[in-house]
Amino acid sequence: MLDQIAKAYDDCEEVIKKNSATFYKAFSFLPSEEKRAVWAIYTFCRRVDDIMDEGLEPEKEILVFEKEFDLFKKGKIIKHDFMWLALADVFSKYQMDIRPFEDMIIGQKMDLIKNRYETVEEVLHYSYHVASTVGLMLLPILAPGKTEILRSGAIKLGLGMQITNILRDIGEDLLKGRIYVPSELFEKHHYSYKEFLQFDVNERFINIVEELARLADSYYSEALETIDEYPLYSRTPVKGAAYLYRAILDEIRKNGYNTFQKRNYVTKEVKDQIIAMM
Repeated sequence: MLDQIAKAYDDCEEVIKKNSATFYKAFSFLPSEEKRAVWAIYTFCRRVDDIMDEGLEPEKEILVFEKEFDLFKKGKIIKHDFMWLALADVFSKYQMDIRPFEDMIIGQKMDLIKNRYETVEEVLHYSYHVASTVGLMLLPILAPGKTEILRSGAIKLGLGMQITNILRDIGEDLLKGRIYVPSELFEKHHYSYKEFLQFDVNERFINIVEELARLADSYYSEALETIDEYPLYSRTPVKGAAYLYRAILDEIRKNGYNTFQKRNYVTKEVKDQIIAMM
């Protein structure tokens, strides 16, 4: 059984290595057991996200996933599935809170019924469910006993990261028929949906991006105010995740705010420089 669990964690590590070099880089500094727990939680989040983004029948597939999750909550583990096996081991070792996992699924299901947002508040509500929940899932692992103290900062870090995701993925999301940039910002900066659909990067579009980027920056700054509350072993990984994600905003600016046709990412060299300066 121990070999089976070890293999399950290895499979989870492959998932994060394949899908998020940024998270993998940041959390690779954790001690072995905590690192493996992060891999398992990431795999849970990735699987729900992939159902929504890549599933052939996402409505049916998410229902199957929810049934499996209900079994998991009842202690009935699908042992042939490495993700559930690793996650069960995580729950046996840490004082996990099931609520963020439930909220994550709620957030991902929003993509089934909503593809445009009217206000920034609506975007933040969505962002809490799909991103801030990840930080809340991780807190019992990264800072045992500090969950309440760090809860607000974890939520804000997730909000900053999701706004960054939204700006980075504008073009990709548009191809999926989704627009996460709220219409109130289109109106405020006198930028039309016609311009948006034509990938028009003009001054008004840049103003929209900058307003959201500054909001993300403020959340990163607020989240880092409590960084010293984390134990030494997790302080650098959390700070690294914040700095590496925040750097995506700089790449968007360097690339002339073209988030329609260009994938803005932080190079390995820049990531290494950021980590070295922490």
